[in-house]
Amino acid sequence: QVRLVESGGGLVQAGDSLQLSCTASGVTFSEYAMAWFRQVPGKEREYVAAISWTGKSADYEESVKDRFTISRDNAKNNVYLQMNSLKPEDTATYYCAGKRYYGGRMPGGYPSWGQGTQVTVSS
Repeated sequence: QVRLVESGGGLVQAGDSLQLSCTASGVTFSEYAMAWFRQVPGKEREYVAAISWTGKSADYEESVKDRFTISRDNAKNNVYLQMNSLKPEDTATYYCAGKRYYGGRMPGGYPSWGQGTQVTVSS
């Protein structure tokens, strides 16, 4: 059974940086594509970024492309989301998600999810 646990959320000011982490267990992490999504109450879960098994390929939603970086450390079973130049509109609960093969932005395509970590950006 795959278990994903996020950490690193918090309250920051606009323009600040924050790094989220997600630790995986119960899976061969080096053969598991990972992604980050976010959700605001009352809205659908939104794709943020994804990374391939080796980390050589990454994909970003347009609004975060120049500010966020997804990375992974397969030795530690961790995936990260470095968020720079944060904006109030980045405020959301952030979820890490995983699946066998890299590719796809739909939440339904990811069978494994963490419990989420809250990021709040004040103006």
